[in-house]
Amino acid sequence: MKLWPERTEALCAQKAAAILENPERIEELRTRLTDLSWFMKCLSEPIARKANAEDQVNGRFWQGRFKVQALLTEKALLTAMTYVDLNPVRANIAAGISKSHYTSAKVRNKAILKAPEKAHEPLLPLIGTRSFNMPNITAADYIELVDFTGRELHPGKRGRILASEPKALTKLGLDKNHWTSRVKGIGSGYWRFVGEWQDLVEKAKELKQRTIFGTGFAKLLKMI
Repeated sequence: MKLWPERTEALCAQKAAAILENPERIEELRTRLTDLSWFMKCLSEPIARKANAEDQVNGRFWQGRFKVQALLTEKALLTAMTYVDLNPVRANIAAGISKSHYTSAKVRNKAILKAPEKAHEPLLPLIGTRSFNMPNITAADYIELVDFTGRELHPGKRGRILASEPKALTKLGLDKNHWTSRVKGIGSGYWRFVGEWQDLVEKAKELKQRTIFGTGFAKLLKMI
């Protein structure tokens, strides 16, 4: 799906030339590159229009809120990946990760079914984080971790992987209560930053703040 209609090369060149002659327009466009609200508006509006047209309804389609989180370590990134891959299960629209559409877990699972040797390939390096001591996680390890976490979700949630789904094993050596608490914390325990307690303390110092929302949650996790 494209957010904007395709333009010919000549039209693109014409628009670029017009922008270059307008410094105020250039400044506006540069600001938009770091404006998450503007990006979400551009992403949400065409999807909402298409969905409303398919359902023959009108009105608000998306929730108004969204948030962005900086993932300070590789473990934080792995936590967020698991949280996102379990969204269809949590929403009770998928019975398990093999039935969850549009998730990386299903894509990895499908790739392994086609080529079993891919199960032992490590995940690509998680570039851009400050921690490089993450255990060597293979594609199979990750699928097992997501499956395991789905089973550990609190029964009060709308969705949970059914007992009929084969149990997965995790080779990370993490306490299950600690790990599942971390995953659930992506939605409520943390806010702008996700990481270990010490990472959040250091980030607060870097920003010259006394504390960061989520520091208390991360400190509690240390006690689990």
